[in-house]
Amino acid sequence: MSKNILMVVTNTEYFADNMHKTGLWFEEFAVPYVIFEDEGYHINVASILGGHVPLDPESENLINDIKWHNAKKMLDNTVKLEEVNYDSYDAIVFPGGHGPMFDIAKSELVGNMVAYFYQTGKLVAAICHGPAGLLTAKADGAYIIAQKRVTCFTNEEEKFYKKDEATPFSLEDALIERNAVFVKQPVGEINVVVDGNLITAQNYQSSKAFAETIIKYFEK
Repeated sequence: MSKNILMVVTNTEYFADNMHKTGLWFEEFAVPYVIFEDEGYHINVASILGGHVPLDPESENLINDIKWHNAKKMLDNTVKLEEVNYDSYDAIVFPGGHGPMFDIAKSELVGNMVAYFYQTGKLVAAICHGPAGLLTAKADGAYIIAQKRVTCFTNEEEKFYKKDEATPFSLEDALIERNAVFVKQPVGEINVVVDGNLITAQNYQSSKAFAETIIKYFEK
């Protein structure tokens, strides 16, 4: 049975120094997008501001591959998030890249949307820095990730890729501060964590497994 998937991506193009580029990590968007498309899912792509979505230049090695063409086109003119009728979707999915740390992480609208999906039993899924979208979501005054098993791009991975000084905060620490049960693997290892209707993945290496886990979730 076909599913309606809302993918929420960043509009942030630069780190805080306004010199070094960041954005959406393309693989974390394109791999799930293509897998969802092949499955016959209906996909809509939204961002905080709408319009064009910047790609992290370090992830652009994939954009000329023909199978990513449709995914790339979807990033040229995304829907503005506040215009999305989100109760018509079966899942909300947050790809990563460091960009979400700057806009998605602090969005009250994102928090309200995630809380809605979670409380109504719909799927909430996020990969790498995408779990920044979970930080503001609360239900009955408590963070929805409290006592939930989650993962994200780890502190060790930030240091390994020399991005720890560029990020505005540690996403791993922020999840733990909200009483999440943090589950991690060594740098670059595939890691997808499922806890009820919450699916998180650690890094871009987990992109395919992340998408396949979402498919399996809906097949149950």
